[in-house]
Amino acid sequence: MEDFVVSARKYRPQDFDSVVGQESITQTLLKSIESNHLAQAFLFCGPRGVGKTTCARILAKTVNDLGHDEKGSEHDYSFNIFELDAASNNSVDDIRSLIDQVRIPPQVGKYKVYIIDEVHMLSSSAFNAFLKTLEEPPPYAIFILATTEKHKVLPTILSRCQIFDFNRIQIPDMVKHLQGIASKENIQVDNDALHVIAEKADGALRDALSIFDQIVGFSGNTITYEDVIQNLNVLDYDYYFKITDAFLNSDHAEVIVLFNNILEKGFDGHSFVNGMANHLRNLLFCTSEKTASILEVGQNVREQYLEQSRRSPQSFILNSMNILSEADVNYKASKNPRLLVEIALLKICSLIEKLEQKKNDNLQIGAVSKDKDTQPKPEYSDTPSTPEKVPKEEAKSAVADIAKENASEDDSNTRSAPENKELQDTPESFQEPESTPLTDKLSSKSDGVENTHSQKQPDAEKAQKEAIKTSPLKSKLKKYKTKGVPTLSQLGSAKKSNEKKGDSEEDPIEDLSPLTNKPATAFNQADLWKFWDEYAELVKAADKQSYYATLTKHKVLLRDDYKLELLVDNHVQLQDLNEDKANLVGFLREKLNNWRITLKGIIDEVERDDGDSLYDPHKKFEAMAERNPAIVELRKRFDLDVDYDS
Repeated sequence: MEDFVVSARKYRPQDFDSVVGQESITQTLLKSIESNHLAQAFLFCGPRGVGKTTCARILAKTVNDLGHDEKGSEHDYSFNIFELDAASNNSVDDIRSLIDQVRIPPQVGKYKVYIIDEVHMLSSSAFNAFLKTLEEPPPYAIFILATTEKHKVLPTILSRCQIFDFNRIQIPDMVKHLQGIASKENIQVDNDALHVIAEKADGALRDALSIFDQIVGFSGNTITYEDVIQNLNVLDYDYYFKITDAFLNSDHAEVIVLFNNILEKGFDGHSFVNGMANHLRNLLFCTSEKTASILEVGQNVREQYLEQSRRSPQSFILNSMNILSEADVNYKASKNPRLLVEIALLKICSLIEKLEQKKNDNLQIGAVSKDKDTQPKPEYSDTPSTPEKVPKEEAKSAVADIAKENASEDDSNTRSAPENKELQDTPESFQEPESTPLTDKLSSKSDGVENTHSQKQPDAEKAQKEAIKTSPLKSKLKKYKTKGVPTLSQLGSAKKSNEKKGDSEEDPIEDLSPLTNKPATAFNQADLWKFWDEYAELVKAADKQSYYATLTKHKVLLRDDYKLELLVDNHVQLQDLNEDKANLVGFLREKLNNWRITLKGIIDEVERDDGDSLYDPHKKFEAMAERNPAIVELRKRFDLDVDYDS
């Protein structure tokens, strides 16, 4: 019976041409020898099983073979090659013994080569003892150091060596080498089986050869894909493809059953999560022709990946990988890891349904947007029970339309008799800023748009406008329309007349004069607060957050003879109150059926210790306005709020 020699030793490369996967390094070394530009110290570093020691031995042999003058002669240069295992010979005495040997020149050949394997295992004292010899060796001495952990080697050693970084052996190169060995050994093997062996080896060719010998011992001269996955306890590709198909079909039950079968076969849940994530990664690469070449699998499996990637949306793959990544991170910390994986799988199973729902929603939104310019806006059938439920856009439009109607009624002089009578009862000296109460800015913006497009307004826009006019908020505001309060044109005329008279009062509106020819029903503080809050909610629905804060921060107080007083924090809030006083007072008069109500805003100048400071939004704006009054005009022109509602 012949002695068995493992493939890693039997098929160890004997020259640079047979080295697998390190062409750049072997070509560099070979050209350096041929051009006589050979360094005297080398450092070969890289992961296990990639050919570091093999290349060191080939280099040690080649430097003497190419340097011999007698062509065709054969010489044994094994006595010129010295190997030292630094893992077991790492003391200072071992290095001193090596240095003593270096002093003796070679008896045959041109060079003496010293190979020190696992050099990072040398002690600090041994490294320091080796420094001088490594820096200035004899001309016939060459040192080759090999290590898997370059970071443990002293920098002073690294600086004296030419460093060659060996790469992991790529899967295609490994498969090709295994095919050559199988052919020499007369072994029939599936290509997919060799890919599994190469993936299991993780870039180390020596490990791949060891696994190959193991499979040959299990299967004989015929190696199949099933034999490999059974012997190596590797999860079959088919499981990943089946689970992915269940994901795409949103089949939750099938996913759980397949995962249970995987666990019953003895596979670890954490390994399954990583394998599933790698499967989805391969699917993602197959979605593009540029990245499909990165896939390192057999031809049959590649075709399966390409076919499944055509049915897998890219967003589904990315979201699935994200879910599995979170499960991978949380797996070790979980007290119930199986449940963690099952939840992750069920989440992925629901992704397709969510993507389909989102797609349908987008199609519906697109259809609505397409018909938006041709379909009129539907009318509201029910009046909202509370002002908070009124849409903000509707509130703005309705308030703006009422303001325009007030202005148009005044300009046309077609008011009804009761309204003319009420306006006649208003004092002529009454002053108000040109801006309308509460919604004058909104209405002015709406007027500008309407005047620009009045001649080109489509029928659909007219229908939308009619729908807004008949909305509950419009009806409600129209119901509470201010009576006995000057209209916009009257206020403008009063202001112009006062400006001609040289009137320069700082607060043009202190109160609204009571009407003696109207009812004056008694009410209490609770009734006042009820309707005051109702008006404040209408202001909030119109998206006037700053003014809403002014109305609600302090409670309005009822004084004698139905005089109302409201504390405000600064002049900016007082100005907001004065601009809307006409609407507010008219609303309260009609609600409380008392036409003697008047309102006055008072700035609270009492020292407070509630934590307010100059950096309060209103105080900050007030301080800025004192330094630059133009800020107030800027705020009014662009309808800005002092408060920022996050």
